[in-house]
Amino acid sequence: MFAYLTRSALRWRPLGVWAWLAMLLLTACTEEPVEPLLVGHIDGVVKDSRTNAPVPNVAISTNPASTSLTTDAAGQFSFRDLEIGKYSLSVRRAGYRTETVNVTVSQDKATTVTVVLEQSTSNQRPNAPTKPLPATAATNQDINLKLKWKATDPDAGDSLRYDVVLYQSNSSQQQSLLSNSRDTTVQVSNLKFNTTYFWQVTVRDKAGETVRGDVWTFTTKPMPELRYLFARETNGNTDIYAADGAADGVVIRLTNAASIETAPQLSPMRDRIAFTSNATGEYQIYTMNRDGSDPRRVTNVSVAGYSNKGTAYRWSPDGAHFIYAHYDQLYRINRDGTGLTLLATAPAGRHFREMDWAELQNEILVQTIGSSVFDAEVYTYRANGTLLGMALGNLPGRTDSPCYSIDGKTWLYTRDISGVNNITGRQLDARIFAARTDGSGVVDVSSKKLAGTNDLHPRYSPDGSKIIFVNVSNDNVSPPEVWIMDTDGNNRKMLFQNATLPDWK
Repeated sequence: MFAYLTRSALRWRPLGVWAWLAMLLLTACTEEPVEPLLVGHIDGVVKDSRTNAPVPNVAISTNPASTSLTTDAAGQFSFRDLEIGKYSLSVRRAGYRTETVNVTVSQDKATTVTVVLEQSTSNQRPNAPTKPLPATAATNQDINLKLKWKATDPDAGDSLRYDVVLYQSNSSQQQSLLSNSRDTTVQVSNLKFNTTYFWQVTVRDKAGETVRGDVWTFTTKPMPELRYLFARETNGNTDIYAADGAADGVVIRLTNAASIETAPQLSPMRDRIAFTSNATGEYQIYTMNRDGSDPRRVTNVSVAGYSNKGTAYRWSPDGAHFIYAHYDQLYRINRDGTGLTLLATAPAGRHFREMDWAELQNEILVQTIGSSVFDAEVYTYRANGTLLGMALGNLPGRTDSPCYSIDGKTWLYTRDISGVNNITGRQLDARIFAARTDGSGVVDVSSKKLAGTNDLHPRYSPDGSKIIFVNVSNDNVSPPEVWIMDTDGNNRKMLFQNATLPDWK
């Protein structure tokens, strides 16, 4: 209204101005309607978490702030006439942990609440773990063993949990053996021989206090004399294993890669194991220490050819070289990968496959096949690659795996005598035959094998008195097994299940 009053009006009509001012003052003093205050109540009780008994003299305050009060002898409390809304109750008493409780106050209603208090204690850290087994710095330990320790806590009844880590010398990678476990033992398996390991236990109490124990050590026993090698497929992956051949004896996995590692052969010098791997996409020859360490690639030209999945190679008798097949070419290479030399070329339309190298005669026995695996011929060569002649012509059925005896006077091979040439190469009745190197005196040494099985991949034992071989069901589904028998076929005995391509030195 003041916006319409001019100076002229104020000068010539003062009574009117004062009248207007009075009216404005009267209007400003008029009272607005007052809303009623909406209130409610909180009734509660405080109890001990262990005894469920009421706790008196507990201090309770609210946020937003209102009255502060304490519980009575019955542990009860009551906030009256609180404005409706949400409140946070802070509940405190000496000897107990402080609790915070959220409540909502409703109009003209009593909100009831029960607060449970836990008694507080001065928690002490657990003691460091002690008494390790094996004792720290212990030697000659098994590669499969149980680790044990002791641990205590100053607080009676406090529960403890443990983390355990293990790592080996010359490696920064830790293996977690236990995590947040109540166990005071843990089993470790498949450790390396002649290796020092370190392990540490961390103990944790209920309050979360942790203590790390000392770093303890132990050393595993030296590598035993494992005379058997074989390949084994597990979960779709093939790796190399070593074993001692005893019932329930030592079996060690030597390779552990996503690729296929197969066809193991121990050097005649007994220092390194050769095998083939398709890690590069094609099968190449590698060597490694007898415990599986220090793998080294030997070849760059692959081990390949018709029906040759990395099996077509052999150590020289002195352990200094390899011979191996690359399609229709027969190569020699030094064990360190140098000196690749072409020894021979297969007849037209044929590929080299499995082979052996006689120590005394220094001659090479090599299988060749055509595009069909049932088309097999065996030839002999001098160590320099000179062809000596055909040792075995193409016989009915599938012929494989020629190998010399220790003295080089006889040799073994397998042949399927079922008369069925399955397009997939499946064999129905493969048997091991022994013969003189001139082809005479052929003997079926598989006459005692189980019907419906095949005898495959024969090799003579180191002393020449036995034959190690693979026996497998002819359904091409069941896993193969490694067996041994006398050279006349008697005393057949299974050595290893789910095993193939054995070597025995």
